[in-house]
Amino acid sequence: MQYSPLALAFLGDAVYEQLVREKLLLKANTSANTLHTLSVEKVCAEFQSQAVHELIEKGLLDETELDVYKRGRNANGINAPKHSSTAQYRSATGLEALFGFLKLTDRTQRIEELFRLIWQLGEDTDGNNIVSNK
Repeated sequence: MQYSPLALAFLGDAVYEQLVREKLLLKANTSANTLHTLSVEKVCAEFQSQAVHELIEKGLLDETELDVYKRGRNANGINAPKHSSTAQYRSATGLEALFGFLKLTDRTQRIEELFRLIWQLGEDTDGNNIVSNK
């Protein structure tokens, strides 16, 4: 059975956000408000778009993964919020579709590998958060 790209993105959004929340909680046991603020920086369309473009530019997605990403990015019915461009939101949706696809195909190790690479994009060499959507 083949799922729609937006259905994959629906699942992938939850997978990705859970990974972000878990990483933040393990890294800094702080208030829920601070954790939320930090998570927004990694879950926003701007960051996700930047991250997936880095993965693509570095050739880190295989042919199937790139196809799933493109299907998600090009899906009909995507309406960008005011704080991001349509292109950024579409790219983020493509990344979320990829995470949903990897979850449904039980490729947990690949999810963790891609997430680790994405996380590193938002940190400096000392592991400090350098991404801000402000």
